[in-house]
Amino acid sequence: MKKIILVFFVIFLLIFEIVPYNRIISISPALTEAIYLLDSQDKLIANTTYCIRPDEAKKKEKIGNLVDINIEKIIYLKPDLVLTTVMTKKEKIYKLINIGIKVEVFPEPKTFSEICKQFRNLAGLVDKYDLADYIIRKSIEKVEKVKNKTKSLKYNKIFVEIGINPLFTITKESYINDFIKFNNGMNIAINAKSGIYSREKVLISNPDAIIIIDMGIDTISEINEWNKYKNLNALKNDRIKTVDSYLVCSPNPQTFADALIEFTKIIHPEIIIDEFLNE
Repeated sequence: MKKIILVFFVIFLLIFEIVPYNRIISISPALTEAIYLLDSQDKLIANTTYCIRPDEAKKKEKIGNLVDINIEKIIYLKPDLVLTTVMTKKEKIYKLINIGIKVEVFPEPKTFSEICKQFRNLAGLVDKYDLADYIIRKSIEKVEKVKNKTKSLKYNKIFVEIGINPLFTITKESYINDFIKFNNGMNIAINAKSGIYSREKVLISNPDAIIIIDMGIDTISEINEWNKYKNLNALKNDRIKTVDSYLVCSPNPQTFADALIEFTKIIHPEIIIDEFLNE
């Protein structure tokens, strides 16, 4: 009788996909960081060479980078779940699926709301809904405080730079646009057809601030390049600044809220951050 009950229980788990994932491999620095945030690092058996946050993530077994992965090593480690993003080569993902390994692919989030939704989906895979809901709630509270504080402040034009050669920015298709939107600002490239932009377009729009995401960019040289344009409002305002790429480009509710604060300091240097956050 006990064996029959056990069989039915296993069938129930398979049908409704209530699977206790305990051997997880992450192919994404953002997902790795989120797993630690969800206090599920004990289930993480391997990640990539780019997974360096938090520091403990560096000690995990490495299976390649976020684009190219070692299939043989993954098979050897016998994961019951592989977490990845659209950055990983499709043929590698299909190969994992075809050999029977469960793979969850997380798309690039376009908004803060999507970040929260994906974070909760991840929490379901590690059975941490309660913790995820708490983190999401606290992050939303911080975001709302920023929005309420800045909605009556000066409307600023912003340019966000995430790459050079060619100059690359973000459009309305990126969650990074929400950092500007929630600060009552306007992304000068919001309606661009792609992220490829030109300095000429930036100079014509004459943004009030230029925010450089230091993703492999020589930020000192790039700031010096912008400093050549003496009529640039961002230069006059002393608001050509950099933001940590690891903070901005590892989206989860908590890092989003923290990165939003960094944008607020640049877009609205007139306000005292700590005071309104503690209100």
